[in-house]
Amino acid sequence: MTNLELRTVLDGLGQGILIFNNDGRLILENLTARHIIGTDIETIRKEGWAAASTLFNATIKNPDQMIENIRKQALETDRPVRFYTFLRGQHIPCSAAAVHAEGGDVHLMITLEMPDWSAVTTLVDRFREEMKDAITSTQGHIDLIGQTIKHRDAEAGVDTLARRISGFTRLIGLHMNRVERLMKMLERLEYIRTGQTRENARNRRREIDLTNYLEDFIEELDEITLVDPETDAHDHRSRITVDLPDDLAIVASAYYLTRILQDVLRNAIMYSMKATPIKITVTVKGRNAQFDITDEGYGIRDSEHDRVFALFERALQPQIMGEFGYGLSLYLCKHEVEAMNGKMWFDSAEGVGTTFSFMLPLRQDDAFDSSSSADKT
Repeated sequence: MTNLELRTVLDGLGQGILIFNNDGRLILENLTARHIIGTDIETIRKEGWAAASTLFNATIKNPDQMIENIRKQALETDRPVRFYTFLRGQHIPCSAAAVHAEGGDVHLMITLEMPDWSAVTTLVDRFREEMKDAITSTQGHIDLIGQTIKHRDAEAGVDTLARRISGFTRLIGLHMNRVERLMKMLERLEYIRTGQTRENARNRRREIDLTNYLEDFIEELDEITLVDPETDAHDHRSRITVDLPDDLAIVASAYYLTRILQDVLRNAIMYSMKATPIKITVTVKGRNAQFDITDEGYGIRDSEHDRVFALFERALQPQIMGEFGYGLSLYLCKHEVEAMNGKMWFDSAEGVGTTFSFMLPLRQDDAFDSSSSADKT
């Protein structure tokens, strides 16, 4: 491939590319890099690595995250080193890697991902709408409570007045619950977008005895608001059964595992009839534990399968659209499973039910030192 052909290929990439030689001189950049970096690219062309390091370090406070440390790690390993920088008002995911050239020279290649704000913009718009509705509705309900007390019928008893006020406070609680849930999802999405989820999952990993863990998990379902408050309340635990082998342990973050199981169970409960069972089954598959959460609910049409793990997408079936949701939880779950070195998928048939499955690594005596694990959260 000629230099002209190589440059044409590089300019067609969606990632920015910067390559520096041993002397720190910029020897190659592509069109996307010029777009992301802007006019600072001229300074980098003239001053090389010194100018680039100044640019990348501009907002970094932690010395360990300085670009010189990233460069050193990249040149000492065969794998790309992920890092983040802040350029022109944008949070940019990047990586640094060694490139071995002819003659034994080792160049440094920096890649910069083109920021995609569409998902964040959609979420912010949804959050703004949710907050606006919550504030308007809450203020309206508060006014109605005040009016009810002020103009109460003298003949109406305390019980009648209490029922009216209770109805208003229930609606206020509904809006606050939805806003709180959306805020938590926003935080999880931001962690995924900035790469913090994988780092957190690695730092929080520990050995989890699944028998004890799942017993505690099921017990604690009564202490949380698992489904949307507008959904008819009933005993969720009576529907859920657990089947797993004895003495089974995995290496994962209990924090993320709990969030994932809660989200998948919430969907199973909301999208199935009250009396139908929900089963959590854990089996051994090679060096992994496979979790299957099976319901006998409405199921998902074949034509809707591509929407299940997509951001802000929901299956367009009446039974599903009739329940409140954001189209976020399964997207978050899939990325959090993958951050724990697992994978997630599903199998579903309309009118029959759905099984969401994911695998996580089993405890390996020769691969994990529990003394290095983080806390249990």
